[in-house]
Amino acid sequence: MLYPHHTQKKHMSRKKLQLALDLLETDRAIDIARETIEYIDLIEVGTPLIKSEGMAAVRAIKSAFPDHIIIADMKTMDTGAIEVEMAAKSGADIVAILGSADDSTIEDAVRSARKYGVALMADLLSVYDPVSRAKELEQQGIDRICVHAGIDQQMAGADALDTLEKVVDAVEIEVAVAGGLDPETASRAASIGADIIIVGGAITRSDDAASAAARVRGAIDRRPASSEPVRKESTDERTIELLLQVSTPNISDAMHRKGAMSGIISICPGLKIAGRAITVQTLPGDWAKPIEAIDRACEGDVIVIDNGRADVAPWGELATLSCMNRKVVGVVIDGAVRDVDAIREFNYPVFARAIVPNAGEPKGYGEIGVEIICGGQIVREGDYVVGDDSGVVVIPKERAYEIARRAKEVYKTELRIRAEIERGKSLSEVLKLAKWEKRS
Repeated sequence: MLYPHHTQKKHMSRKKLQLALDLLETDRAIDIARETIEYIDLIEVGTPLIKSEGMAAVRAIKSAFPDHIIIADMKTMDTGAIEVEMAAKSGADIVAILGSADDSTIEDAVRSARKYGVALMADLLSVYDPVSRAKELEQQGIDRICVHAGIDQQMAGADALDTLEKVVDAVEIEVAVAGGLDPETASRAASIGADIIIVGGAITRSDDAASAAARVRGAIDRRPASSEPVRKESTDERTIELLLQVSTPNISDAMHRKGAMSGIISICPGLKIAGRAITVQTLPGDWAKPIEAIDRACEGDVIVIDNGRADVAPWGELATLSCMNRKVVGVVIDGAVRDVDAIREFNYPVFARAIVPNAGEPKGYGEIGVEIICGGQIVREGDYVVGDDSGVVVIPKERAYEIARRAKEVYKTELRIRAEIERGKSLSEVLKLAKWEKRS
């Protein structure tokens, strides 16, 4: 066996890096593995790839890398024996099953693994009590445990490192960790005690997979002496940070083409905003409530105004200057703006439907902090608003962190696609359009 059963942690020295190939095409998976092979120890045929290409993907990757340990991430929940047999006969050295499977499935999988000479890794994905279940799985004959925050869980803020140390202390067998790891979190995982660090998207979605793998490998090898967690940013801070790293098209894609305002454009091209909404409902041209909203806004907020018409402006130079003093990050107006020469000189982000010279009167009709419609989208106070040269999107506050994370994954995927196009492929070749077209 390349990888003996029940390898104990005390026998491990160098931390192992496992590349998770959670892709849809075998040829692309092999290309990425070849680019990164000098930095990785184990190659995982991910569940999406297995579902897309079947056991042929396991056979192809084993054939391409015969001297590397191949993991088939089957995520088996039932029929343990037959799925382990399938993976083993296809060339897998380790088969990953779900730790939440029934004990009878675990026991049958263990018997099959022993029969066919492969090791078993149990994935603690969505296990209610991971520490207790890890102990039970070790007693049942599982060879390795994987502490895992799944992709959808990560988007909602789950962090595998939160339970890693407890599981490491609870069992004697090797412990792997997976779940959105990057160089920084991979280093922390190694310091906490993980024996195997599993990294997928941070490498496979990079425009330079080899450099990304080298950074992860270096971070693991140079792990800090202390495993004390770093100060965590608040969810709001992290959400804003992520939103500033992506484009409004990335966000629209992450929201399945939802959230984009219609007809609202940047008045000062090249500027970007991301912040929490202060909403204003006002009658056409009545600029009293928009101005009052400036005093209510906090640093980092975005004022969002439903003005009702685009031939008279509730906003101009002096309101913009006042916003700048309050450190409001931007203004979005379903209506018109004036004094754009001064606003552009200020280099301040304003997004609006039109530019006109006309101003209205400060009559004081309207409300602040109510639900409004802006650019055809519902906006509530506290929702997240992002604007750039492509337009403006609004993100419901309840899903903002999740959408920000998903948008970052869209961004990383596009970087990888762009890199392949720059190497000479066409977009249709990269996306395998003929294969994935919807058939009637």
